[in-house]
Amino acid sequence: MANPFDRLREALDEIGDEIEAELARQRERFSYSLEKGRVRFDAVVRQRHRAARERLGSFLSRTRPLVVLTAPVIYSLIIPFAILDLFVVAYQAICFPVYGIEKVRRRDHIVIDRQHLQYLNTLQKLNCVYCGYCNGVVSWVREVAGRTEAYWCPIKHAQRTAGPHERYAGFSDYGDAEDYPERLRKSRDSLRK
Repeated sequence: MANPFDRLREALDEIGDEIEAELARQRERFSYSLEKGRVRFDAVVRQRHRAARERLGSFLSRTRPLVVLTAPVIYSLIIPFAILDLFVVAYQAICFPVYGIEKVRRRDHIVIDRQHLQYLNTLQKLNCVYCGYCNGVVSWVREVAGRTEAYWCPIKHAQRTAGPHERYAGFSDYGDAEDYPERLRKSRDSLRK
């Protein structure tokens, strides 16, 4: 009998395939294609996008003063994000080869492409670069941490966790001492693929 978590993981994979199909439909709907990782819009669409762009002055005049005052707080986080990024690069480069864990590619998680949208003004583009980087770092670090957890301690928590990573479903059940050694071996083997 199949493990219920394996069945659920298969269902998630099917949903992922549906999401990819929907993204392909969206690319067609909005007249763009991906060529070697770069987005290409039709010339007519690029012209419409430029016409829809709100001027920076107009954009700033509509922005509440308190929002402007929070900007330094938001942007100050670039320092810890960059430090985290550097430390995880070093951690993964040093530790993953020792453990035999396949490295996580940063470029699969840190995607910075929205600044090419012609309907965004300069400040909106800067915000999009910042958010793409910070959320990408979080996604990448989560996968590195998830692989680390899968190597060292693949045991589910006794309490429900909010948004566990993809590998969590394959972890040994909390309190299942008999299954743990085999789950640990399988978990480590899965990281070497």
